[in-house]
Amino acid sequence: MPRITVTVDGVTYEEEVEPRLLLVHLLRDRLGKTGTPVGCDTSNCGACTVMLDGRSAKSCSVLAVQADGSDVVTIEGLARGDEWHPMQKAFHTEHALQCGYCTPGMIMAAIDLLRDDPDPSEEAVREGLEGNLCRCTGYCNIVRAVRLAAQEMAQAGERREVRTP
Repeated sequence: MPRITVTVDGVTYEEEVEPRLLLVHLLRDRLGKTGTPVGCDTSNCGACTVMLDGRSAKSCSVLAVQADGSDVVTIEGLARGDEWHPMQKAFHTEHALQCGYCTPGMIMAAIDLLRDDPDPSEEAVREGLEGNLCRCTGYCNIVRAVRLAAQEMAQAGERREVRTP
């Protein structure tokens, strides 16, 4: 079996993995990162979105061996201690969830969106998140949360990249 080295949320792991093991299953089943849900297993819903080397990626469409040598940030790795990432705070403030299943992936995709467009319009947010599905909210609060986080991050002069601990 191939042996990989991957850094997840600031911790480096060396793992032997089957060549067909998906990154999402490595994260959840082997490393205990259960904040990354398995949604559709077909890369349609985006619930499993993580940051892979600084860009959002649907972890159900990435083999663990493809992540060898990479830096992965999950929803659990966004906060600094007890301080939530501004996007997490904004989702909470704007009540941008109902069941919460899509929320981790939606937050990760939204952070990546702000990296490319630090002040997105409502339309740009909707377009930028179109690969992440929510069956509960109607997206209104999600859009508001992303725009609020963009404003707060700009005011704080915060860099758009996800930080690792």
